[in-house]
Order: sequence, then structure tokens, then C-alpha cells
Amino acid sequence: MKILVTGSNGQLGNEMRLLTSQYPGHSFLFTDIAELDICDKSAVEEMVAGKNIQVIVNCAAYTAVDKAEQEPQQALKLNAGAVENLCEVSQNHNIFLVHISTDYVFDGLKSGLYFETDTTNPVSVYGKTKRKAEEIILQYQIPSFIIRTSWLYSSFGNNFVKTILRLSKEKPFLNIVSDQIGAPTYARDLAQAVMKMISSGKLPQHPEIYHYANEGKISWYDFALAIVELTNGNIPVNPIPAKDYPVAATRPANSMFCLDKIKADFDISIPFWKDSLKDCLNILMNE
Repeated sequence: MKILVTGSNGQLGNEMRLLTSQYPGHSFLFTDIAELDICDKSAVEEMVAGKNIQVIVNCAAYTAVDKAEQEPQQALKLNAGAVENLCEVSQNHNIFLVHISTDYVFDGLKSGLYFETDTTNPVSVYGKTKRKAEEIILQYQIPSFIIRTSWLYSSFGNNFVKTILRLSKEKPFLNIVSDQIGAPTYARDLAQAVMKMISSGKLPQHPEIYHYANEGKISWYDFALAIVELTNGNIPVNPIPAKDYPVAATRPANSMFCLDKIKADFDISIPFWKDSLKDCLNILMNE
């Protein structure tokens, strides 16, 4: 298949680039804003015209969660408006769409695991714009995967892991939120899952929602502590409640996904969060 990847300079897009050699049966077209502005429908049409694109993997998003509170229209334009362009072009050209969504579509008030069928209730501008994108895809009813993920990190781009590594060299101690629970997702693991899904031959004729994160259950504090310990840091890491760390956008207190559906449908084995963190840190510490 010929696969178009949007937002390919981000964490997931870069990780997908590294996987291309493992999939010689597919050809890939990697684009970012310089090559393709997905907010411009005519540009998307022009990009796919005559190229026999069979799959679009949309990794592009407005992900500045706090900044989105001050820039709601910009977030909506990229996170939802651009997705409508992709839906229309996919419909016109019989293209399968893979769209990456987020745990922020939930309010985080549930006490147990979040299932794909649970009612959404985003409480931030970012979450609302990402949910709007899901709704658009569901309205179009095009052949597609909506893959929700959480706490994404990678050796590429800006993320929590890199921030902790930097702050642990600059600060005398770290205060990290301990009452928000979830599971980190190594973008390389997610990229491999996406490619396994695309290559499975099980592409549905309507939208299917899946949850993907690494196995395990931790807080941001647990995550930071592991990053410091695994890199032999000696900076004190202190747990604090979210109310003592004010931010513009409300975060879900619970981001725990049930992963049964994606594992069953595609026979995917999902790594434990700490094992994947070790793999990523090994890359970062040897750069």
C-alpha cells in the first residue's frame, strides 16, 4: 500500500519513518507543514491526486494543551477543521484514514478503566477540539481507525521525558503531580501498532475506535521518579497534588485505558511502560 503520513516531523511521525525498512511491501510519503498544509483542502486534494494513496495516517495536531486555552480557533482549525478536509478527500479517493486521538476526550472522573464505548466529556480546549475531530470522522462514516493514546513521549520532539531530564540538571528538586493516573506511551510502540493494524488486512468499512498505551498504571510523579532513577540522577522528586501545580488547561485525573480491544483484534503485544522507557532513555543518553 501507499501510505501518506501527515505531521511527520512530530514524535509519532518520526518514529514511523524509522519503521519503513521493516515494511518493504509499503511505500511511504512523509509530509509536514512545509510539504502539506492539511488545513488547505485543495492542497490535500492535490497531494493525493494521481498518487494512488491508499492510507493516510494523520499525526498532525495542535498539541500545546495550555496554549490552546488562549488560542481555541487555531487549535480547532488544525485538530478538527483539517480532519474534515482529510475525511472529505479520503471519501472522494477511497482512502483509509488513521487518526490519532487522545485521553483528553474524557474528563478523567471515572474510577476504573476507560473503554472505547465510554461517553466522552472533554474539559479543555485541546480535548474538545480532539473530540470534535472524532465526531467528524464518525459523521463521515469513512473506513478509518481512531486511535486514542495517552502521555506520548519519544526520543524526538518535546515531551515529559525530555523535560524531566533537562530539569533534573537545572533544578535542586522536582515537584511532580501525583494524583493524575495513567500510562505513558512510547511513540515507537504506537508506531509499530499502527503499522501492524494497517498491514493486518482487517481494515473496517466504517470508523473503529481503539485505545493504545503502554501496559501499567502510574502517576506523573511515578513517571518522573523512574526517569531520574533510570538515569542515575540524585535530584529529589517530591509528590504534589494537581491543585498545587496550576496550569491553564484541566488535565484528566484518570487516563487509564482498557487495552483489550486492540490486543484482541490485532494480536498486539503491548510492552510494559518501564521497559519502553528504558529503551527510549537508552537512545537519549547515547545521542
